[in-house]
Amino acid sequence: MKTALVTGSAGFIGYHVSATLLAAGWRVVGLDSFSPYYDVALKHVRHDILQKSNRFTPIVGKVEDQGILTGVFHSERPDVVIHLAAQAGVRHSIEAPRTYIDANVRGTFEILDAARAHGVEHLLIASSSSVYGTNEDMPYTELDRADYPMSLYASTKKTAESLAHTYAHLHGIPTTLFRLFTVYGPWGRPDMAYFKFTQAILRGDPIDVYNRGKMRRDFTFVDDLVASIVALIDARPGDTPVSPRDSLSPAAPWRVVNIGNSAPQELGDFIAAIEAAVGREAEKIYLPMQPGDVPATWADTVLLRELIGFRPTTPLEEGVRRFVTWYRTYFDV
Repeated sequence: MKTALVTGSAGFIGYHVSATLLAAGWRVVGLDSFSPYYDVALKHVRHDILQKSNRFTPIVGKVEDQGILTGVFHSERPDVVIHLAAQAGVRHSIEAPRTYIDANVRGTFEILDAARAHGVEHLLIASSSSVYGTNEDMPYTELDRADYPMSLYASTKKTAESLAHTYAHLHGIPTTLFRLFTVYGPWGRPDMAYFKFTQAILRGDPIDVYNRGKMRRDFTFVDDLVASIVALIDARPGDTPVSPRDSLSPAAPWRVVNIGNSAPQELGDFIAAIEAAVGREAEKIYLPMQPGDVPATWADTVLLRELIGFRPTTPLEEGVRRFVTWYRTYFDV
């Protein structure tokens, strides 16, 4: 039985990854700080579900706290690490920048240093489509430059990628960074727009729509994302690129991989899908684009398909319907 360390295991994606690994027979060590950035009760419910398995070991702590990961690696001996713990949110990074440096930069350093000291078969780290910043060439490919981030959140994710490359080069740690594109679905984060929209529409409250709903996002359903992450465990970077499209470093066992639906849609379409699933039209307050936002994202997923033979395909309407069904059940509305 192999052991996976999942950081951020009480979070939206961390919960789904942990549950999927447990269902596949893994032993999972879940580390989470239960940060109050959003509803802590929701995080506890997620962890409570995971703890129904005797192969799940919960640990409470911050990845950025010096020494905690060294202790976890020493006692639990993970074969694989999936590092998902992070301070999320583009807009919040403008208001609370230090928390992003602590969690996303220092936290990633602590993961890397623990992996250096104890060794792992494969280190997988969550990055973000936001690293593409001002890049206007669509769709984004992993070989595109990502040098002009638009938010502090994006900067911390790009910094984490760079740190991971250095450690992969110096210490031979097989490392995959996966760039996420607007993930949504059941058990999602209450700070995300689709969660807020659903809550407001069900209550009959107006919703704030930035850029008049014209922003385009590559909305990615969480089940597709998790299937991709778990499949990437066996796609360890080595010495040979899988194709000319491979982002494999010439100096390290390190690569970045896009995980997105590769079918961008306007925010207005996403709202329309929520309205259809809820059965009620939203009252909309149109606002300008917010600082740090980008007008569009679009993932090229050729490399993902080459590595694992799969790419996300869940239609927006189906994914939104499944989220709304979960929301109504969880909140009894």
